[in-house]
Amino acid sequence: MPRWMRADKSNLKALMMALKPLLAEPKRSIIRILSEGVKGTNELYEALKERGLEMPRSTLYYHLSALEDAGIIEMAGYREEGGGAPEKLWKLKVRKMGIDLVTGKIFKE
Repeated sequence: MPRWMRADKSNLKALMMALKPLLAEPKRSIIRILSEGVKGTNELYEALKERGLEMPRSTLYYHLSALEDAGIIEMAGYREEGGGAPEKLWKLKVRKMGIDLVTGKIFKE
């Protein structure tokens, strides 16, 4: 184990706790889809289905909310089409996460 990890294991543990839920499906796929640009909720739903990740819409909203709460994605606005409720548009807020080796602080870019 590198020396910087031995000094303060709580920093590494905090980073791993932040990353662990993001590395699991379908959050990982949502992040990859949004790396292409702003997408609506319906576009995300269809793209996930194309990747073989079938789920109820309520489950998609759960994962979007978790990513938003983690500060990884943010709502970019609304798309109003037809007469129904406006569709939320999503974008990546963070493209990189890591740990500052000097201070041990977790950063997001």
